[in-house]
Amino acid sequence: MTANSGLASDDPVVHELRVACTVEDLDPDTRYLATINGVVEYGVFVDLSDEVSGLVHESALDSEADYEVGDRLVVTLDQVRENGDVAFSPTGIDPESATVEEVEHSYETTQTSDLATGESTHIEGEVVQIKQTGGPTIFQVRDESGIVPCTAFESAGVRAHPDVEVGDIVHVSGDVEEREGARQVEVETLSTLEGETRTAAEERLGEALAERAEPHEIEPLIEWPALDPMLSGLEEVARLIRRTVLEGRPIRMRHHADGDGMCAAVPVALAIERFIAEVHEDDDAAQHLLKRLPSKAPFYEMEDATRDLNYSLGDRARHGQKLPLLLMLDNGSTEEDVPAYETLAHYDIPIAAVDHHHPDPEAVEDLLAAHVNPYLHGEDYRITTGMLCVELARMIDPTITDELRHVPAVAGIADRSKADAMEQYLDLAREEGYDEADLEDVSEALDYAAHWLRYSAGRSLIADVLDVGSDTDRHAELVDFLAERARRDIDDQLEAAMPHLERDRLDNGAHLCRIDVENHAHRFTFPAPGTTTGEIHDRVVEETGDPVITIGYGPDFAVLRSDGVRLDIPQMVSELVEEIDGGGVSGGGHLVVGSIKFVAGMREQVLDALVEKMGEAEIDEALSSAETATDG
Repeated sequence: MTANSGLASDDPVVHELRVACTVEDLDPDTRYLATINGVVEYGVFVDLSDEVSGLVHESALDSEADYEVGDRLVVTLDQVRENGDVAFSPTGIDPESATVEEVEHSYETTQTSDLATGESTHIEGEVVQIKQTGGPTIFQVRDESGIVPCTAFESAGVRAHPDVEVGDIVHVSGDVEEREGARQVEVETLSTLEGETRTAAEERLGEALAERAEPHEIEPLIEWPALDPMLSGLEEVARLIRRTVLEGRPIRMRHHADGDGMCAAVPVALAIERFIAEVHEDDDAAQHLLKRLPSKAPFYEMEDATRDLNYSLGDRARHGQKLPLLLMLDNGSTEEDVPAYETLAHYDIPIAAVDHHHPDPEAVEDLLAAHVNPYLHGEDYRITTGMLCVELARMIDPTITDELRHVPAVAGIADRSKADAMEQYLDLAREEGYDEADLEDVSEALDYAAHWLRYSAGRSLIADVLDVGSDTDRHAELVDFLAERARRDIDDQLEAAMPHLERDRLDNGAHLCRIDVENHAHRFTFPAPGTTTGEIHDRVVEETGDPVITIGYGPDFAVLRSDGVRLDIPQMVSELVEEIDGGGVSGGGHLVVGSIKFVAGMREQVLDALVEKMGEAEIDEALSSAETATDG
């Protein structure tokens, strides 16, 4: 018996049905290869496929032959009786001398979006996940319109169809059932597609995926020329996110655990969750495929990277998931991110970053699949990540626009943006019923909640505080409560710290304020050293009306704030690294906000050098809270 090679042959041609073929695929004038599965007095039972079996009556068989289970016969269709029984006739052709041509099952496919509960169906798609439960094996299959779970049962806890792998293109037939409110296919047959059939299916799926991955076209919430150069980069990130969802790949979202970071992450997470619900038949898919994870540091720490990698590898082993896309929001642009990024690069985990901290593009660009940062377009930190990510979220799912109109104003207040566009964002928020005092309260409540949540996302709590996809009445009560608690704790902290504030005047005329937050502020409570330094700074600025620099320091760190002085903190950090041998200096930030670390034994030398650089910095009224910055 020879397989068909496309060459001319004098051997008789017989046809072999693929496993999914049914009686409807049979032609009475065609010879088929069959396998004996039973021998009885009145004939032999034969299988032509998993779905086609029948009887060859003893009257048609060679009375001299000895038939056994497993023997091959060449047969033709005799008849299909009203009760469904099928009869075949032997042809007398020796299977070993025949040329075999395969017969594909003829069927019409149904897209997952059109599946009807209670009906039999055929789908073709890519296996994007295989999960073994204590009962059935669950194959998540992606076709042109979505992803549907297909459940196949071998025996309890035993892998069904063990030859099928993630990435295979398959044909599934079965009945559409509803389980816990979601549709799934109870598998009757599941087979991999090969050859031209596979190629055609791959092309069809690829075209559909590319089309659906395209971000929605939107008009930005406000007219702002400074934002325009970043829109194409945001579209690239939106396209990558949508494609990731369509491929059934998980997303791990890392964001800075502050007000702007949460204003960036919550809208994007909501948009992704809704797109996942649109793509997946499984109602719990978003819970498994999207993790929002706050980061205390404004960069990707090795601790976070190893934790993310460990969880991702575990999910791949336990749940058959692909490795994730890492989405960095309000962090991820600096050289400090590189060691963590390089760790993930060993596993080909793609990374996208949307950030407004001063970047080190030469260090990170080769490690990022997409990168959006205002500094890359001649802008700066005044375009906050929250402002960028509201537009990103709308590109993923524009239906959430009405829920997000106030969020850019919250982000700007939380990060003290002084851009001209802030007035337009404040107008948008006013239209939604938020005055500036309300937005200040939301910002303070976010900071307070983030402090106590620590490394927890606080999914529902933060959504309620930010009033995104939440109960508006609960939002108002919760913000009032948290903001009042925040102000009370800040007042207590400053009452303890202010008497220990050291004041000086720099050569450039700016006020210098220094506070040892390790020894002269309450520890392990709200506000943390960074917020404490910021609150002290704001009080001094309000008191003096002059350019002010504030340093809050501890044994091995310093938090920096400035008003009316162009510090360029990232540049200062780079210079300190070069100038102070053994200082262990690292850090970064914006022009007016930042933090540095150093070894404790070199604190005085590092701070003295830092203060000297601050005295040489340019006074810039455009960076004063009393002035409004231009958009450039």
